[in-house]
Amino acid sequence: MDLTGTAGDPASRIHRLDPRAKIIALLGITVVAVSTPLEHWPVYVACAAALAACAALARVRPADIGRRVRIVLPLVLLTAVLLPLARSDGLAIFAEVAAKALIGTTSAALLAATTPFTAVLRGLEALRVPRLLVQIAAFMYRYLFVIAAELGRMRSALLARGYRPRHPFHAAPAGRVASALFLRTYGRGERVYQAMLARGYRGTMPYATPLAFGRADALFVAAVVLAVVPVRFVA
Repeated sequence: MDLTGTAGDPASRIHRLDPRAKIIALLGITVVAVSTPLEHWPVYVACAAALAACAALARVRPADIGRRVRIVLPLVLLTAVLLPLARSDGLAIFAEVAAKALIGTTSAALLAATTPFTAVLRGLEALRVPRLLVQIAAFMYRYLFVIAAELGRMRSALLARGYRPRHPFHAAPAGRVASALFLRTYGRGERVYQAMLARGYRGTMPYATPLAFGRADALFVAAVVLAVVPVRFVA
């Protein structure tokens, strides 16, 4: 489970960094890119070069990044592609949105490829992100697979009973399945919460080892900052 969703070389220096360092550095790249207008396009090049260097050090292949980026990026570009039809400077705005969206989604994909999701949550909690949001994300990640498996079993049961929808009036069984899935999920959540309380849960997750922000983490953040921030100020 610790390596779920990661890619590249787990023994690389990027993978071994404290999650807070990677969150700060990659979020910094995104903020720099988003705050830059199109006429200062060399900043985009600097951000892309910093991301490429991080991916190379982590041995994350472009195909691994591409599989993650293609989930979100097309939705953003589909919205922005209509801008040239609505404004005279629509092409420039589309290019700016595309560059910022590509850098932002690549930063998020690189973070996911080099940091297990549980470590990302620990880093966010250590960075004083609201604890409730972190816990919601943690429970969603842990039980999303359970809910998906439950949905798969219910779907198999429907197919075994000859459910073959042909028109919208055949959607009633699917609605009943959705209601049953909601009730089962709610009941499972209540049982899990009661089990956590019985084991001493008081609003925080216990961890075996604390996070340690060391010299390598500080050097990584400094290197990323020096690679993109000066270019932004010069631009």
